[in-house]
Amino acid sequence: MIFLLLGVSFDGTAQKRKMTNPVIAHRGAWKNTKVPQNSIASLQEAIKIGCVGSEFDVRITADGHPVVVHDPVHDGVSIDNSSYAEVAKLKLSNGEPLPTLESYLEAGSGKNSTTLVLEIKVSQLGKERTLLLTRKCVETVKKMKMTKKVDYISFDYDACKLVRQLDRKANVAYLNGDIAPSELKKEGINGIDYHLGVFRKNESWIKEAQDNKMPVNVWTVNKEEDMKWFLGKKFDFITTDEPELLFSLLKAEREK
Repeated sequence: MIFLLLGVSFDGTAQKRKMTNPVIAHRGAWKNTKVPQNSIASLQEAIKIGCVGSEFDVRITADGHPVVVHDPVHDGVSIDNSSYAEVAKLKLSNGEPLPTLESYLEAGSGKNSTTLVLEIKVSQLGKERTLLLTRKCVETVKKMKMTKKVDYISFDYDACKLVRQLDRKANVAYLNGDIAPSELKKEGINGIDYHLGVFRKNESWIKEAQDNKMPVNVWTVNKEEDMKWFLGKKFDFITTDEPELLFSLLKAEREK
């Protein structure tokens, strides 16, 4: 997914990081570390191994509290339809509670170069709830003075546009894969972040984005042959469940 990545902006200076560190940990570095996805532990692992970004998912409780969780239902509890008091009782497999957005941002603050890539999840209760979540996310990021450390992504196009309205300096990328880069740029969406299959079918969009000075990111790339293909296409960022594998390929490339 596509991002500011502390010291790297969407104005084209992202090229400085290309082929050096394009590694975005998908829901943190969890797969090879045996910690839960979207946990503070997985974020800390992503920071420790030097990922340039760590993606995470945010939903909103019935009473308006943003929490970090991927699925709409966790351990049989509907996030959208439950109060925060109910959600706060839920645990991850390592014993952590589901992080609040504030606690997650706090864990990612400090002196590290890992940007927090905040995915605004689409609410099962409809557009109004998704846009409420969007407002809450931007409000929380601003309150915690984390605007330079957080980038936004979403499958909801209106949520992406709302982020840009609420914070004109925010970096935001659309995920759904159904809009050409030039059209995104017209709407102020300054990054393109599509599934690997979308880019395989629409290879011209890669150059179109690059010509428009839009850094390109791809998700979720877990196979070595796919990583090599996207590195060969000079993708700025690659989102993966296998950050360690991607780092090893980059190291081998540098040593050639």
